[in-house]
Amino acid sequence: MTPLPLEHSPWRASRWLVLAPHPDDETLGAGGLIAHLAGLGRPAQVVFLTDGAGSHACDAPARAARLAALRRSEARRALSRLGAGAGPPPVFLDWPDARPHNPGSPAWSRARRRLAALCRLRGVDALAVTAADDPHCDHAAAAALARSAARRSRPPGRLFGDVVWGRTPPAGARLCVSVPQGAPGRLAHALSAHRSQLTPLAGPGFRLQTPPSFGRARLRLYTDRPGHAL
Repeated sequence: MTPLPLEHSPWRASRWLVLAPHPDDETLGAGGLIAHLAGLGRPAQVVFLTDGAGSHACDAPARAARLAALRRSEARRALSRLGAGAGPPPVFLDWPDARPHNPGSPAWSRARRRLAALCRLRGVDALAVTAADDPHCDHAAAAALARSAARRSRPPGRLFGDVVWGRTPPAGARLCVSVPQGAPGRLAHALSAHRSQLTPLAGPGFRLQTPPSFGRARLRLYTDRPGHAL
């Protein structure tokens, strides 16, 4: 499908919320959108679903708490490098990494209410989240949560899926909106804030590899219809 430039689309003046499954997905998935909106003076509300502490083995709660705090700090630094440091403070929902809450559970329902309340507070009418078929349990969980929150917003928000680890457009996509990624190297500079994922800073554990779509001239966001998560 031929991408429609965001700047020529019905959402060119929208207020956005970005739901990132983990600290680092704000850059990998939606960094171009966050930087673009910050440059327009309309910074997005960014929400992080999980605490990111599953990237390394944590044999004690105190170690997991330290890693989660480190990942929060890295996320804030990455947002600053994307130009969004003066925007709304990021929100951390602190779900356990790689152990998403079940839809309908008390924790899931609390998160949905909080997202819907943020949409009302910020006047959000467009949401960006990882696509529902992106191959990670937390990415799929984020899409389901955002879909439900978008439906509860008044009016319902338009939901867009970004592809992080997948290699094809999401199933059911009918429209693609493209967003300029900004100055060359900006995304890489923002991603380098996540030192715990790129270096031995936090000890042996996960090492981040950049996905196939990272660094394109324009970010692609996919949608079907209002309130539908791809």
